Amino acid sequence: MTTETTGPSRYAQRLMARVRAFDARRPWVWDAAVTAAWTVAALVDAAGGWRNTARDPSVPVWLVVTLSLFLAVPLYWRRRRPMAALAVMAGAALLGDGSGAFLQAAYLQMLPLFHIALSRPPRALLWSLALIVPSLVTGALRFPSESWDQRVVPALWAYAIVALLGIALRSRRDERAHEVRLAATAERTRIAREMHDIIGHNLSVITSLADGGRYAAAKNPERAAQALDAIGTTSRQALAELRRLLSVLHEDDETATRIPQPTLTDLEPLIDGVRRAGLPVHAELPRAAPALSAGAQLTVHRVLQEALTNTLKHAGADATATVRLSYGPGALELLVTDTGTPSRAPGRGHGITGMHERAARYDGTLETGPLPTGGWRVLLRIPLEDFPS
Repeated sequence: MTTETTGPSRYAQRLMARVRAFDARRPWVWDAAVTAAWTVAALVDAAGGWRNTARDPSVPVWLVVTLSLFLAVPLYWRRRRPMAALAVMAGAALLGDGSGAFLQAAYLQMLPLFHIALSRPPRALLWSLALIVPSLVTGALRFPSESWDQRVVPALWAYAIVALLGIALRSRRDERAHEVRLAATAERTRIAREMHDIIGHNLSVITSLADGGRYAAAKNPERAAQALDAIGTTSRQALAELRRLLSVLHEDDETATRIPQPTLTDLEPLIDGVRRAGLPVHAELPRAAPALSAGAQLTVHRVLQEALTNTLKHAGADATATVRLSYGPGALELLVTDTGTPSRAPGRGHGITGMHERAARYDGTLETGPLPTGGWRVLLRIPLEDFPS
């Protein structure tokens, strides 16, 4: 089941996509904004608020201001050089805790630590721990309160939570990247299958028409002219289908869904095109059809197209084909048979594999193989309800 995206949600997604795109083009803007905001906060604290948490309020103000700058300014490089930024900030934190200033700006080390967990190998977190712990231990030992671990343990828990958050987001990002790669692979497979069906079928028809026109040119010029007209019509149809398919690659989802796909109403023109190519086809197509999803109708169309294409290519000059579309209890059945030689192996490439994949997409089945009396059979069954969305 698919869920529709609401208007505000879609707007928020587009806004976030634009923000991420802008940040990718100009990362310095966001880095500078974050650095400036935290630098101002650190300097405000250095103006006097730091004494509320200091163990030694007599630390010189110039030292507090200097350490505050060294704890805030390196944030500009927190995404590109997180280890270097953390190293500078850890040195300032060590001096601050060792002097007794105990600056709250030292907790800004969480930001480069987060980016280390997000973008660096796991062993980088061990180096981060080695940078962060000395300042905590030094402050706890030089200026003990009730217990030395009251300074160390809560801070380590805070840093650990930040690191775990970075790891969780990294795992989610990697999972989404994997999903994107799988989706891209599936889309490439789908496009390759569509290209195979469109080009393979239409080229087979054009080849048959060209061969027939060549033989008729000497004895029946009018028949040759008809073959040329049919070649032109088939070529234009193939180009139109290819344009439709390729347009999906550079259009958004809404535009792509408006591009018409072949349906059950296109089966008769498909069969007529094969007849013009020289293959006699007897068709039994019911006028009334049950409601089917667009994808299921496309599957029926492509399976019939592939089956007739294989007959054109492999069945021989004197072969005929029969197409029967029926609706049984709860299922659609498409049966395509021909009178060609059963020893052939049509569709050794992607044809039969693609037909099986299309049928499976709609919980259907596909049976192919030689007939006992000679010829070849393709039988497609698709349930008429409970189509996957």
